[in-house]
Amino acid sequence: MPDPNGFLRYDRRLPARRPVPVRITDWREVYPPAGEELIREQATRCMDCGIPFCHDGCPLGNRIPDWNDLVRTGNWDAAVESLHATNNFPEFTGRLCPAPCEAACVLGLGGQQPVTIKQVEVEIADAAVARDGLGPRPASTSTGRSVAVVGSGPAGLAAAQQLARAGHAVIVYERDDTPGGLLRYGIPDFKLEKHHVDRRVAQLTAEGVRFRTGVDVGVDVTAEQLRAEHDAVLLACGALQGRDTPETPGRALRGVHQAMSHLVAANRVVAAAGDGRPALAVLPDGTPIDAAGKHVVIIGGGDTAADCLGVAHRQGAAGVHQLDLYPQPPADRDAARDPWPTWPWVLRSYPAHEEGGERVFAVAVQEFVDDGTGQVRAVRIAEVTVEKVDGRRIVTAMPGSEREIPADLVLLAIGFEGTEEQPLLAQLGVARNGRGAIDAGPDWQATDGVFVAGDMHRGASLIVWAIAEGRAAAAAVHTYLGGVGELPAPVDPARQPLAAR
Repeated sequence: MPDPNGFLRYDRRLPARRPVPVRITDWREVYPPAGEELIREQATRCMDCGIPFCHDGCPLGNRIPDWNDLVRTGNWDAAVESLHATNNFPEFTGRLCPAPCEAACVLGLGGQQPVTIKQVEVEIADAAVARDGLGPRPASTSTGRSVAVVGSGPAGLAAAQQLARAGHAVIVYERDDTPGGLLRYGIPDFKLEKHHVDRRVAQLTAEGVRFRTGVDVGVDVTAEQLRAEHDAVLLACGALQGRDTPETPGRALRGVHQAMSHLVAANRVVAAAGDGRPALAVLPDGTPIDAAGKHVVIIGGGDTAADCLGVAHRQGAAGVHQLDLYPQPPADRDAARDPWPTWPWVLRSYPAHEEGGERVFAVAVQEFVDDGTGQVRAVRIAEVTVEKVDGRRIVTAMPGSEREIPADLVLLAIGFEGTEEQPLLAQLGVARNGRGAIDAGPDWQATDGVFVAGDMHRGASLIVWAIAEGRAAAAAVHTYLGGVGELPAPVDPARQPLAAR
């Protein structure tokens, strides 16, 4: 059984990040391996709490106390099996998920620091690679049924693996030139080096999954063709429609871009460079979007903004400001606002913030300032207050608070408005709802024989939700096709994160 006193004997510790002056000169991951001694110590902090609320914080239902104790006792092979029983890709979630499971850790109820669940997870996942524990597990028999999965992000990959292992023939259609979705071109290498994605794609390929890349479904292949060739279709196209601010004066100036355009361009040149120095990032039409030598302003306070910040540092920006509409959050949980075990509103600092740049809170851009040639030269901001009135956000600028910040490159990281409008949707007879997402019935079907999962259904969310929905939708497809037995379904389409009522 777990050590009930482990959290009393050990404080929460994480492995030291690579030194800032070193890591901003390359694109390798920020965190080195933790080492077995440290990770066993941290796993020991997981106590036998009786009711593990971490299970509820994680939509995958990861068996966190189980694999923590297996790590504590040195039973790594069993820990690998326990972790993969609920999570297809723990090396992704362990690196990218903000860990709502840790916010729900029972230690937090008593004022202690939570267990380093995320770090233990990634160490188990890496141990699986070291122990050759990621070998393919192809189905022993074929069902003779075929499934098309549109999109190769975490939801699509998880669904494809579940269905292939159940004996179905699976083809994954991907618009980009290489599988992975946002894992491939949306997440910088300093958070997720792409050999992790390559390894999983190779595993799925060995399990019988076929990948058709460079195919824009709805354009290169019609929905009618897709339905004629497959017994079921699963849509997992993500939520890539970036929120914009077209009403802000100067939005059309050169140098003002969506954040994802910057990240994708950066990831592409890093991928092309291999071990060499990446070329300057450009858009598909050749427009420069690299931060080298530029004053960069990032608008937004979330993960995407922090990713842009880290990229700008590595590209050699002259300076970076990150603007947040909201006031600076508190350092610790406000129990009146966000009672344990819900996800708290607190100040979250990422490794990119340690690397430089200035964060500015409670401000809004009033104008993108023209240099006289159609190129942005500054942003004019004002201090603001934000109120919620009848569910609507009211932003009020404070008179006399306006000032300019130099800007040669402005990146909009202000969220997403759902899945992109695309010909495929009309061809299938499905439409985006008011949030830009695709609704699904209790069986994950958007229309007969067409299923939807991940951000395309939920809206932009966490990677654990994408994998959980991919697994659950795969279970529904399996049932629809008359598959033998049941596949695990960790969530239903109406499931929401933990919240105070």
